[in-house]
Amino acid sequence: MIHSPVDVKLPYISADVPGIGGALRAIPEHFVVEEVALYEPEGEGQHLYINLTKVELTTKEVQQQLAKLFQIDRNSIGFAGMKDKFASTTQTFSLSLGHISTDEVDQAAKRIQDELPVTVHWAKRHKNKLKTGHLLGNRFRIVITNLSQPLAKAQTNAQAIATQLSQTGLPNYFGPQRFGINGENVARGYDLLVNGRFIRDRWLRRFLVSSYQSYLCNRYLSERVQMGAFQHLLAGDIAKKYETGGIFTVEHLADEQPRYEEYEISFTAPLYGTKMRAAADESGDFEAKILAESGVTDSQWKKAKVDGSRRLGRLLVSDLAIKTSCEEKTIQPQQGKDDEDSLTIEFFLPKGAFATTVLREFMKNDLSNIPETD
Repeated sequence: MIHSPVDVKLPYISADVPGIGGALRAIPEHFVVEEVALYEPEGEGQHLYINLTKVELTTKEVQQQLAKLFQIDRNSIGFAGMKDKFASTTQTFSLSLGHISTDEVDQAAKRIQDELPVTVHWAKRHKNKLKTGHLLGNRFRIVITNLSQPLAKAQTNAQAIATQLSQTGLPNYFGPQRFGINGENVARGYDLLVNGRFIRDRWLRRFLVSSYQSYLCNRYLSERVQMGAFQHLLAGDIAKKYETGGIFTVEHLADEQPRYEEYEISFTAPLYGTKMRAAADESGDFEAKILAESGVTDSQWKKAKVDGSRRLGRLLVSDLAIKTSCEEKTIQPQQGKDDEDSLTIEFFLPKGAFATTVLREFMKNDLSNIPETD
């Protein structure tokens, strides 16, 4: 089968409301991310948890600097998620320093504050290393400058979009950054899967295959929106409970649809692979169609060692708020001008969700060159 051209365009849930346009990251402080912890450190143990704010530093760069400062192996320093560079981000790192005293905890925090270009908020001990995924999610405070509309009109449209997103949720798309310019990473991932093209770099190989897997997930969500099946369940959907994370197959639509409308559950989208739990009935036929159109076979997923999984289909955005530059007196101006016509959007997203998925609904312009927070 000849693979169709890569199409990374996605429908908007708020398509009836014009976007406000604009630009992101005029300065790092216009893109503020705060990690929300899954648990609090207990105050004892051999791992020192350091909560800090970094600006214009990647998570990996901070990890390397901490390792050098304390003369420990970089792999003994943990973190819950990667945070991008051109932003002001607050997150926690864990350092394996042994069973140190309270005085040594304070000394370590002061040493980090004095010798690294970060702001330390607290330091506490805990029993285990902080690992990827040990977080609830992230809080965002993002300033959009250079609006394409007068401020009053932009605020009206932004509020209308916020209201719709709060009522309907939105597809849990993967962010466009991983797909590359014009979907280049998607095409390369497909080439690896189907044509067996070899790339020596193991990380790059996995990333490109993951990019194609994410692309198919986005295609599923896109087609589900366009066929009018985003606001309701399909027979055979694999549903997920928001509160507990439990999953189950939808067997009786009449029983489960009210729970969907009450935001108790969501359908899940396929992350194709050899061990993915497949949907049944109408939903199963639909997701099988997406895979068949791709031309990727089970044996090719197996050869690439892709297990597959399922992804929450409907993303609910919590604590969504819109503020104008007139209301936000603490925002730093860019060269003293652009802040006069800016909007600030605040929201919380669970782990695994992408900020650009929310921002694209408001801005309705190309965000493919914007770095993303995991």
